[in-house]
Amino acid sequence: MSNSKTIPLSDPARTEALAARLARLAEKGDVIALSGDLGAGKTLLARAFIRAYTGLADEEVPSPTFTLAQVYEGGRWLIWHFDLYRLEKPEHALELGLEEAIDQGVVLIEWPERLGAERPRQGLSLTLDFVADPQARLARLEDRGGWAQRLERIGDE
Repeated sequence: MSNSKTIPLSDPARTEALAARLARLAEKGDVIALSGDLGAGKTLLARAFIRAYTGLADEEVPSPTFTLAQVYEGGRWLIWHFDLYRLEKPEHALELGLEEAIDQGVVLIEWPERLGAERPRQGLSLTLDFVADPQARLARLEDRGGWAQRLERIGDE
């Protein structure tokens, strides 16, 4: 059983499809850390995950770039979406309720590297990389605890 997987995503629709597969596999207490350069598709993936998880395809999913955190209902548990691009100090994440969020549901974190030592140790690390085709991305998924068996169920279709 591998603890990592690389999936080519030929276009934004494939990124959204990956997000929907992840949403089906998500469990309470999961942390999904989304990394990648600006414009790589982290927010696109987070929005698609939230829409698939809540079952609300038309749900408005604003980026929490300025609020730093958004909470969504509609699935089995709450979804907390953190965008830490503007986070000044890692300890400020604790003020946002990160620990409570993990206890209450599923947590998506954009820019997890801003957490430094405060970054949750377990979960799924997902990095989106640019490739030659401007519409395509390469998704690198790594189990940091709790996702190894679920990674095996994520196909490369």
